[in-house]
Amino acid sequence: MKIKIALAEDVPELRNSISSNLQIYSELELIAVAQNGEELIRLIASNTPDLILMDINMPVMNGIQTTEIIRRSNAEIKIIMLTVFDDTDSIFKSILAGANGYLLKDAKPVQLFDAIHDSIEGGAPMSSSIAAKALQLIRTTVGVNNKFQNDFGLTNRENEILQLIAAGKTYQIIAQTVFISPKTVRKHIENIYRKLQAHNKIEAVSIARDNGLI
Repeated sequence: MKIKIALAEDVPELRNSISSNLQIYSELELIAVAQNGEELIRLIASNTPDLILMDINMPVMNGIQTTEIIRRSNAEIKIIMLTVFDDTDSIFKSILAGANGYLLKDAKPVQLFDAIHDSIEGGAPMSSSIAAKALQLIRTTVGVNNKFQNDFGLTNRENEILQLIAAGKTYQIIAQTVFISPKTVRKHIENIYRKLQAHNKIEAVSIARDNGLI
């Protein structure tokens, strides 16, 4: 099954470039292309995408405002912010708005493709420079010493799934093992990533091992 993608970008050259990069991969289907957030919301009303690539700075309605509106009506759609800037303020506002990932627009096609798959699987893909600033933001806001003072708030089910992830089990095997659907497994893994502040399976397992969770 193809991953349905919607794109919001106001600069024609970038819009065409990103669209072309997406069309390289047969697994992706570009179903909507918008020049601003208002147009995007109108386009996806009748054809819901799995994931949105969202420019931050757009006229009429910017990406952060659009993300907030979409999040209120559909929490299932994944949203990756696209920007030429990696400023801390935009990162913070995007995260609060409900963005699942944050990439610079100069990301190579394969990086964009991998980020889409990571996000669909519950991850939070970020360009390396943005990830570094996000970590600094967390340290500044929360404080490093307070970060690992509990069990991260994982539920028993999330702990069980985390153990299976560490054992290298696939989503399908995990679903069969704990008697839930693959979709529910993905949701649990998304929660695990969020609570551990991890972007992918490798980071999640590493953080869990470092803190004695597995």
